[in-house]
Amino acid sequence: MTTEALGSAAPVTERREWWETTAEHAARWLRGVIAVVRPAAWVLIAVAVVLWIAGATLGWWELTVAATVLTVLLALCALFLIGRTAYDVTLDLTRTRVVVGERAVGALTLSNSGTRAILPSRVVLPVGAGRGEFEVHRLAPGASAEELFAIPTTKRAVVEVGPVSVVRGDPLGLFERVHRKDEPVDLYVHPRTVLFEGQSLGFLRDLEGLPATDLSRDDVSFHALREYQPGDDLRHVHWKSTARTGTVMVRQYEETRRSHFVIGLSTHPGDYRDEDEFELAISAAGSLGLRALRDSQRVEVRVQERALPSATGKQFLDSLSGVVHSRPRAGGVVDLAGIVAATLPLASVVVLVCGSGVSATKLRAACARLPFGARTLAVVAETGAAPALRRIGDADVVTVGSLEQLPAALRKVLS
Repeated sequence: MTTEALGSAAPVTERREWWETTAEHAARWLRGVIAVVRPAAWVLIAVAVVLWIAGATLGWWELTVAATVLTVLLALCALFLIGRTAYDVTLDLTRTRVVVGERAVGALTLSNSGTRAILPSRVVLPVGAGRGEFEVHRLAPGASAEELFAIPTTKRAVVEVGPVSVVRGDPLGLFERVHRKDEPVDLYVHPRTVLFEGQSLGFLRDLEGLPATDLSRDDVSFHALREYQPGDDLRHVHWKSTARTGTVMVRQYEETRRSHFVIGLSTHPGDYRDEDEFELAISAAGSLGLRALRDSQRVEVRVQERALPSATGKQFLDSLSGVVHSRPRAGGVVDLAGIVAATLPLASVVVLVCGSGVSATKLRAACARLPFGARTLAVVAETGAAPALRRIGDADVVTVGSLEQLPAALRKVLS
């Protein structure tokens, strides 16, 4: 390509880039304009245009006057969009984790760090599916306004609080300019739980765990002596045997496993009579898991479609806050037991938690699917029922009608 051709191609490229940049800015400006116009304003704009055209075409001055009035009205309402909304917004929840029934309290602080006053605005704070609205008066430079709010927590959930939106608009609601000012904060509403006294879940009281067939260089269960090999820890040298045989001998150990506590919580809607039973089952599962964690057991929790994080009590309760009914095609408690057996075959204790919608036949089939050798307990949530204990196959089945009945029912199982 010649030098002249290259020189002529450069301006074309520059013009193309300029047009692309201009079109992008124009599109952004147009989206901004469309975003501030409410549906009612679009209707009035369309009516004003029709009146202007009809008045000019038909020569009716009444239509022209009506079009003028609407145009002036729209222009006056648009003036309310003028003004800054440059607040410094701080959203503070005193507690991001509460129990069902407790009130969550927070504070919303808006400050004017600029050099000019900020005209009155409306602040919208989304809280889950609802929202709260606050009127903020004119803020002088350096001034601030604080709004306190309370969030009712009648249901277990993960509630997203925010983001805070500052709204500038007209009294008629024709135009509205919204600026989001803060990141949302998650409020975890934990299920109710009940505490157990002592080692209430001590099905496995062996502090050394369950021995496995795998040999290890370091554990708590002594197995045998063998000759030293390069890389062995010198702390495990057995000096008496070394002195007697003339060969360096080291201890060999059997690997052990901690008590593996597994909770299978059914979330299938057909396993429960109503929502109260579902919430009771979640509270029972939470109480059992917290007790096992306090007993330093390894806890894993499964629902139909996923595993719930349960490394710590806080993480466990956070995950329970977001549990909802699974899809019907995910299967009921029998399918859940099959998932537990397939994914957690080394479980020491398995607790199945379900509702009164599960028949004894299904419960028997579910318990039969669980890992061989695991201690099995089934907890059936049936609101209003008297506590009961029965035996189905190799499993103890406890029925509870309220959360407060759970500790006494478990003591009967362990007695």
